[in-house]
Amino acid sequence: MTSTVPLPRRPVDPEARARHWYENDLGWPTVPGRPLRLRTGVRFDVLDVPAEAGAKALRHLAPDSPVALRGDRMWLWVAAGSAEELPGLLAWLEWGAVALDLRVLGAGDTVQAPPPPAGAAVTGPASVRAPGVAPRQSVQGAAVWVRPPGPGPEAGASLPAMPAMPASPPAGREGNAPDLVRLVDTAAAECHRVRLRRACAGQPADRRDQPLAFS
Repeated sequence: MTSTVPLPRRPVDPEARARHWYENDLGWPTVPGRPLRLRTGVRFDVLDVPAEAGAKALRHLAPDSPVALRGDRMWLWVAAGSAEELPGLLAWLEWGAVALDLRVLGAGDTVQAPPPPAGAAVTGPASVRAPGVAPRQSVQGAAVWVRPPGPGPEAGASLPAMPAMPASPPAGREGNAPDLVRLVDTAAAECHRVRLRRACAGQPADRRDQPLAFS
């Protein structure tokens, strides 16, 4: 009687699993090649601010609105099309003339894909789990999820969006202002405070050595 020895299993490519999770589970388009990157301007845009400024703005996000961290930068997921709205919104909020360490990634841009969170299920016949890392386990300089996206395509429903602009800025810039207005105004104010603190400490205002940019 001849026994059949099963062939050794091919090692699973963590990046392939991560790409499957983003594209098939979330419906987020990725860029071919390595390292894994996400296309912005299709399902979402990304507001890029100093981490300490972003932390102050988190209160204006839904609990399941995605947020990632890379080094000393925080990425806040916002609705697709926000990149086009941002210059006018900053001017409307009277931040247009102030140099801010704030930019937005929109159509035509990409962002590094953080590894899926530990335990994120990847759909498919094998019912495998996507790779995940806790922030303390991340490779230095790599992006990690602070608030990962919720399951399925519904993740986009939690993103701050820009509805019709009111006729004048809201009193106190709070009240019933749209989510994106409150988010951007708080992020801009905190970016300005960060810049002033760094200037007083003799540090470069923007440690990325990149100018203010809109996509």
